[in-house]
Amino acid sequence: MKILVTGTAGFIGSHLAHRLLDRGDEVIGVDNVNDYYDVSLKEARLARLTGKQGFTEVRKDVADREAMEALFREHQPERVVHLAAQAGVRYSLENPHAYVDANLVGFMNILEGCRHNGVKHLVYASSSSVYGANEAMPFSVHDNVDHPLSLYAASKKANELMAHTYSHLYNLPTTGLRFFTVYGPWGRPDMALFIFTRKILAGEPIDVFNHGHHKRDFTYIDDIVEGVIRTLDNVAQPNDAWSGAQPDPGTSKGPYRIYNIGSNNPVELSRFIEIIEERVGKKAEKNLLPLQPGDVPATYANVDDLINDVGYKPDTPVEEGIANFVDWYRDFYKV
Repeated sequence: MKILVTGTAGFIGSHLAHRLLDRGDEVIGVDNVNDYYDVSLKEARLARLTGKQGFTEVRKDVADREAMEALFREHQPERVVHLAAQAGVRYSLENPHAYVDANLVGFMNILEGCRHNGVKHLVYASSSSVYGANEAMPFSVHDNVDHPLSLYAASKKANELMAHTYSHLYNLPTTGLRFFTVYGPWGRPDMALFIFTRKILAGEPIDVFNHGHHKRDFTYIDDIVEGVIRTLDNVAQPNDAWSGAQPDPGTSKGPYRIYNIGSNNPVELSRFIEIIEERVGKKAEKNLLPLQPGDVPATYANVDDLINDVGYKPDTPVEEGIANFVDWYRDFYKV
């Protein structure tokens, strides 16, 4: 297939592009390679892709309407995986406009491209952050998610709503994937695993929010990619049993689906740090701090729908995933 993947200089996008190319798909990779974090890491991810057969790199911003219209016209992708976004909960407190431009305007341009160019399936990244103030655990796609706690979360919820209207109005199959704390080799420098590993190795103190009592459904990158590919291949279908009298948020009368992709096994942050310490071979000096604005105390994914519909459940143990990351980090940064 010819597949458009946005965010191919990113953590998840670069891994996904490799997997799609390895199985013989053609990948049109779009990224604006912005400086939200270390550009040299993004360039290194792209460098691993540029030599691969079937990969076309396009340096454009998804928020650029004319560029996206031209891109879809030229390449006519059969399917689209939209991963490009302004990421980060805490940064959304500092620069909210970046989230409107990338996550709302950008997503609008992708939806329009799909609508006008006969795309057979749009898969896009949502986030576990949409669960916001929800406390019923594990989080289910059939729960209401109307109380986000950050603008980042609100932008991802908005993406789900926007996708639903296009599924309803234009019969465009869309699948939203709520990712739960993705980690692994080639990860993002603004994420906890990267920060902790770098600082512990350098002998610097680490900031531990919520006194280490956060629980996160840490999900290894290979598990995320497998979930993306399986859902991409499983085109969203209407739920014929859907009722407006008792509306199910996770499905629709239109070809629309939402799935959680999480490990289904929350780990406390303090334990996560212990595993890093064991692999690095050094103890961390910790600054214990309160919960930050916009953060949620715990995430925990119900993945029953993912299992039932595409036959997949993430299963990489956090010990194995952290070991793989630390080994990659030492090799990449020559530490």
